[in-house]
Amino acid sequence: MRNIFSRGSKNLNKKDLDLEKLPKHIAVIMDGNGRWAKKRGLPRTAGHKAGIEALREIIRTCSELHIEYLTLYAFSTENWKRPVNEVSALMQLLVYYLRKEAKELHKNNVKIRTIGDISKLPQTALDEINSAVELTKNNTGLVVNIALNYGARDEIIMAVKNICQKVKNDEISIEKIDKEYFKEFLYTKDIPDPDLVIRPSGELRISNFLLWQIAYSEFWFSNTFWPDFNRDNLIQAIIDYQKRDRRFGGIK
Repeated sequence: MRNIFSRGSKNLNKKDLDLEKLPKHIAVIMDGNGRWAKKRGLPRTAGHKAGIEALREIIRTCSELHIEYLTLYAFSTENWKRPVNEVSALMQLLVYYLRKEAKELHKNNVKIRTIGDISKLPQTALDEINSAVELTKNNTGLVVNIALNYGARDEIIMAVKNICQKVKNDEISIEKIDKEYFKEFLYTKDIPDPDLVIRPSGELRISNFLLWQIAYSEFWFSNTFWPDFNRDNLIQAIIDYQKRDRRFGGIK
């Protein structure tokens, strides 16, 4: 079995983690930055900055574990409702992170992608995203999907409209439409559905995230705020995932 535990990981329980039964795709709702900051008497933006450190550690751990896909819910379509200064700070943090980390991620064979309507983002953020995607496009390691201006309901409506247009143009018949065909019109059309969805911060909801794709995902919730979420939390989530019996509606 592969040894993925580098220095600093000695607290992990190796015997409980089955490296042959790892999830291929982990999706994370990065939540709790604001409450983490409030608890410490800090502005919400300080929580978002602290969340960057957690992001680094989780990406590094997934890469070490040879997880194939990691999807991160970074900015939803509903997040535009937040105060203007907070939205601006989030966009600046995105630019800062990509400028600082893209080369290191590239060096470690990580491939950066996005899902969502990124055309609505500020041009500076869009430029950094496109640069990072272009730099890492040929990498073959961990694929990091960053969900930006993403909403699952909007994604489904977009897919329905595009399929309807094809029917209207007589390009396809209605009979051709099934689950596999529908998937071809989603942002995630060329990647497997998440095996494991993680949400820290104590919230027990999905918040308009990958509603089509998570039909048979396993869920793992934690009371830990995202800035405090670390590799040991991730490993524990995977250990718990491995103990579950995934039947996909059938019987074993």
